[in-house]
Amino acid sequence: MTPAEPRAFLRALLDAAIASAVPSARSVAPFLPPPPKGRTLVLGAGKAGGAMAAAVEAAWPPDASLSGLVVTRYDYVPPAFAALQRDGRARIEVVEAAHPVPDEAGRRAAERILALAASGLTADDLVLCLVSGGASSLLALPAPGVTLEEKQAINRALLRSGAAIDEMNCVRKHLSAIKGGRLGARCAPAKVVTLVVSDVPGDAPEVIGSGPTVPDRTTCADALAILSRYGIEIGAQARAGLESGSFETPKPGDARFAGHAVHVVATPHQALRAAADRARALGIAAHVLSDEMEGESREVGKVHAALARSVGRRGEPFARPCVILSGGETTVTLKAAGGRGGRATEFLLGAALALQGEPGVWALAADTDGIDGVEDNAGALVTPDTLARAKAQGLNARELLDRHDAYTFFERLGDLVMTGPTFTNVNDFRALLVP
Repeated sequence: MTPAEPRAFLRALLDAAIASAVPSARSVAPFLPPPPKGRTLVLGAGKAGGAMAAAVEAAWPPDASLSGLVVTRYDYVPPAFAALQRDGRARIEVVEAAHPVPDEAGRRAAERILALAASGLTADDLVLCLVSGGASSLLALPAPGVTLEEKQAINRALLRSGAAIDEMNCVRKHLSAIKGGRLGARCAPAKVVTLVVSDVPGDAPEVIGSGPTVPDRTTCADALAILSRYGIEIGAQARAGLESGSFETPKPGDARFAGHAVHVVATPHQALRAAADRARALGIAAHVLSDEMEGESREVGKVHAALARSVGRRGEPFARPCVILSGGETTVTLKAAGGRGGRATEFLLGAALALQGEPGVWALAADTDGIDGVEDNAGALVTPDTLARAKAQGLNARELLDRHDAYTFFERLGDLVMTGPTFTNVNDFRALLVP
């Protein structure tokens, strides 16, 4: 069978992927330890931070000690938990700050979180740390001598550079007073249990949110090499801290991390598996390529287009009808200013140009956090007649791609995908339907 409504079918797969990755009391409860003899402090950051705090609040015994502070993106506090806070019934405080470029609200939140970690914790206490994608920007506490304005400039440069997420986070860790294991070390001697929602290829806890509670294998020398590789300038104080090693992060084997535990509660693969299950339930074969795809977005789009053409024309490597799924974190290296769009729309415009109107092929790509870059869309949709409709409107797809203006392209066609806040983040979602 083939879907009668390809748009609705692909959107159903995206919705299934997102729903599977939203933290809940049910998904978090298996990873929570019993209440300690002392107090329980909740600290955290990320785009899933509000949902994670709500899940812990619901799963933790009502008569047990619980307090803390979590920072999430503006508008990313789930409405039900926001109502609890307004009524004074929430034990965990959730505040909001900017992403992807940090702001003063994020700096204040990070300062408060670090102060709570240093507030006389003992070996009888428990710290629950809630970390998800976005924490790198939301925990905006610069290293000594580095200003928030400098961190903002470096962050913007990294986002434009095409650097991979592990490279960006290596730099962020070493220019931070809280990331790269520093928060976890500050919590000693309390027991620390970190719950993470992964938004990175490989699900490495030290990369997710720049690993504020786990020891770091990367070095100041690594950070300097990355900055040099992408031609990113930094100030004299930041350079001195990196070159001298005074900004070095805590390393594996550090006694302050003894007894700490890390649990991954949601992953990109889990989301893709949920989408595949939904497709099969609707009668369409589903194939998950990988949840770890990286590279330049438009080039990854070309590769996916070539695969879809092969399926459509030869039935290889998959028989049609089928849907091809992938995830990971692609990048966009900005070579022109003034365009609008993010990884998902750039992937799709690259794929549309490579497909050249291939009969029957549909594609949807989106970021599972509901934000493609810094725009109001999660992603967009490519149809078999995308290029024909664009030509009829006088849109030059190649020119818009070269300007990194894929948002305008899909907006004019009415093919942007809007989800609003999703309260999670397991990164890129891509689905190509070949009926």
